Amino acid sequence: MRGKIEYISGPVVKADLPGARLYELVFVGEIKLFGEVVRVQGDKAFIQVYEDTTGLKPGEPVERTGEPLSAWLGPTIIGKIYDGVQRPLKDIEEISKNPFIARGIGYDKAPPLDLKSEFDFRPAVKPGDEVSPGDVLGSVKETELMTHYILYPPLPEHAPGEVEWVAEGKYKVDDVIARIKTKRGVVEVKMWHKWPVRRPRPFKEKLPPVEPLITGVRTVDTMFPIAKGGAAAVPGPFGSGKTVMIRTLSMFAQSRFIIPVLCGERGNEAADALQGLLKLKDPATGRPLLERTTIIVNTSNMPVAAREASVYMGTTLGEYFRDQGYDVLVLADSTSRWAEAMREVALRIGEMPSEEGYPAYLPTRLAEFYERAGRVVLMGSKERIGSLTIAASVSPPGGDFTEPVTSNTLRFIGAFWPLSPRLAYSRHYPAIDWLAAFSRYVDTVEVWWSKNVSPEWRKIRDSLQSLLVKEAELQEIVRILGTEALSEYEKHILNVAFMIREGFLKQDAYNPIDTPSAPIKQFLLMKAIYTYYEEGLKAIEAGVPASALRELDSVKRLPRLRMEVTNDTAKEQLTKFIETLVLEIREKVVKKS
Repeated sequence: MRGKIEYISGPVVKADLPGARLYELVFVGEIKLFGEVVRVQGDKAFIQVYEDTTGLKPGEPVERTGEPLSAWLGPTIIGKIYDGVQRPLKDIEEISKNPFIARGIGYDKAPPLDLKSEFDFRPAVKPGDEVSPGDVLGSVKETELMTHYILYPPLPEHAPGEVEWVAEGKYKVDDVIARIKTKRGVVEVKMWHKWPVRRPRPFKEKLPPVEPLITGVRTVDTMFPIAKGGAAAVPGPFGSGKTVMIRTLSMFAQSRFIIPVLCGERGNEAADALQGLLKLKDPATGRPLLERTTIIVNTSNMPVAAREASVYMGTTLGEYFRDQGYDVLVLADSTSRWAEAMREVALRIGEMPSEEGYPAYLPTRLAEFYERAGRVVLMGSKERIGSLTIAASVSPPGGDFTEPVTSNTLRFIGAFWPLSPRLAYSRHYPAIDWLAAFSRYVDTVEVWWSKNVSPEWRKIRDSLQSLLVKEAELQEIVRILGTEALSEYEKHILNVAFMIREGFLKQDAYNPIDTPSAPIKQFLLMKAIYTYYEEGLKAIEAGVPASALRELDSVKRLPRLRMEVTNDTAKEQLTKFIETLVLEIREKVVKKS
């Protein structure tokens, strides 16, 4: 199972390696660098090496492992910070004795899991119970925020069977905690198992995405919602607020488990983002957010090949926690850097380039990534549901949304939140361009909003979006002819659109009153603006000018409500405000008449 290097081209090594299989994990050179077979031609294998290949020489050995690159899944995974191939960065730093990652540190020196850690295992089954792959055998309390459920792994070699023995009490991660008697023999189950990162974990059935993933961001939740189990993209140029958007989603999205994947971003930016993530607190409990988070980091100064693996690694970890019955959010920042790594490796192994040098299979890889999102019925004898939501940023060069990564991403996502540099430079955050954004989940989440918040949600939401489109049309007229060319009705639309932008869409991510915004607060803020629009139309028909309506005390206060009203008091205060607003407008009508 050994071969030898023939030539080296950057992160790609060609080796004489008989029997090699596609995507097999190999160790390259005397210092055993991580690598993965990406192309096979007879006895020749092209290997993408996940570490710096400087100093490698032709003739050095290549060792096969016989298995694909796999994630180690089990207790001690929560709270860890890994590189793209799941090596714990803190352990690597201690081994390297400096901040730079030393080469050749394998799983033997820095294992992804602490297999010697001991946990209090509480069984969920007893001897004699029938179990199937995917069933929960027991649990350990890994952190204050997370219970880690130990599964009967849904591996191909596992079959349904009867529990012969199950542990209870203190056990190490690498100890056997159950024995399952099957037709194929007795299966010994440990607290952990491996899973190939490129192979989606199985499930019984994919369900429609009907429940919104509440993020606390009004532009997202109300105007362009994402459902649990959905997929979204956040494209935007440098400085438009992608990292702050990812931070906000990490902190406030109502997912039980969060997996940020910092993929190919600049080292200093990733370090700042990482330091920010480490300081975040869980808003519900005040505990460190890291207690329900696992972070994957592969910056632009790390080996380019591992960048591609990092996205698959993060998604596999997400599927693992989904299989425990949790709602999981994977945040990839950014898929453009992932695609660039794919392009570099493809060109070095001699594959035919397609548009802008990207490989022809770029759309397929993007589809495979986003299609791993979903709300599903899980494997096992008992019906359980879990969800994996994917939100990925895209960094198109020069903010060009027609480039291949962005344009192909649009084919496979359900929510599109493009960030506009024009809005960002004018200090409008989040800088989501409401004219270019869209969501395919509006129809599916409407039932949830109608049932849990208000039956008026869809009507008001659609009306506000229509007013923003109408404002864009009117602004063209204003640029040419000035506001004097507009009717009072059209001036009123511009005033209302201003309120939508300033009083609803704009949101301060660092203000504890403004962010997060609870669903009831979002709806009532929206209803207040809609009430101003509807009552204002009646007043204009009665002869009241639009400028007079805008000078009303309640209308002047309207843009500030988001910063003044807390989530706890929103229902009482905003309901009272809407009543006051209606009275003021109607008094104006009476005076005019």
